[in-house]
Amino acid sequence: MEKATDFFSEKRRLGNGAYGTVYSGKLQNDNWVAIKRIRHRDTDSIEQFINEIKLLSSVNHPNLVRLLGCSIENGEQILVYEYMPNGTLSQHIQREKGNGLPWPVRLTIGAETAQAIAYLHNAMHPPIYHRDVKSSNILLDYNYKSKVADFGLSRLGMVESSHISTAPQGTPGYLDPQYHQNFQLSDKSDVYSFGVVLAEIITGLKAVDFARPQDEINLAALAIDRIGKGNLDEIIDPFIELHMDAWTLSSIHKVAELAFRCLAFHRDMRPSMMEVAIELEQLRLSRWTNSEDNITGSSEGSSISSTSDASEKPLNLSIKKQEMD
Repeated sequence: MEKATDFFSEKRRLGNGAYGTVYSGKLQNDNWVAIKRIRHRDTDSIEQFINEIKLLSSVNHPNLVRLLGCSIENGEQILVYEYMPNGTLSQHIQREKGNGLPWPVRLTIGAETAQAIAYLHNAMHPPIYHRDVKSSNILLDYNYKSKVADFGLSRLGMVESSHISTAPQGTPGYLDPQYHQNFQLSDKSDVYSFGVVLAEIITGLKAVDFARPQDEINLAALAIDRIGKGNLDEIIDPFIELHMDAWTLSSIHKVAELAFRCLAFHRDMRPSMMEVAIELEQLRLSRWTNSEDNITGSSEGSSISSTSDASEKPLNLSIKKQEMD
């Protein structure tokens, strides 16, 4: 691992997370991987770590970052994941990377991400709650296909008897507002966090930005206010070509309505992640079913949308049947 990362060189550092630092690594076969060096905590045990690795290895979904292997040496815990060359959704929304994402690609990324989280909630036994859904944990592969990262790692700090986690909990701006009442995160906590991601996709704004006016620092509060008052147009990302076709503006408003429901204060008022995934997929497909003109007359389809075959194909909703059973 040291050789692959040039001895964990700063030049190879991709980012820092709640659980450690991620580096790019080049293996002997010239394949690139992402190497996460887990931050040491006294509560960790090797046995617990191995059990979690078994769980993570059993997860198999096209929109979840694949765990390729792990290393435990001299008490140091290292995870090896597939490498995502196009960075994070956050980097693209903030224009830190690339030239901005067209709306159809944003919607596809949202739909794919929702499906991945719904898979963790519904297809895994016991369910896996992500606990830190945010745009910087949504990675993009060569074709701008969504890959959710850092799922399951928070389970390393779980105290099973109380279900109150001692691990880092969420990120400011994305955290379920009800968390501080009972210090428990649930599937609906992931739904809330994903609602913030949808707000980012629509507005291009950061989840928390102290450069904004005081009552607009928190994007969730800003989105709830504008959507609730029917003033969504005030905060739509100016990069999005709103009037390219009728579908674009209509679908943005429908995604905003969905985000509004995800951001409900009371958990019982929020939809399930499966409901969110199905709604986003139906919206995405409506681009093709509503008007054939959108297929041939799209000027917004940049090189990104042309490389993303996922924006034209139905996504896999196989877990819908499992939930209904």
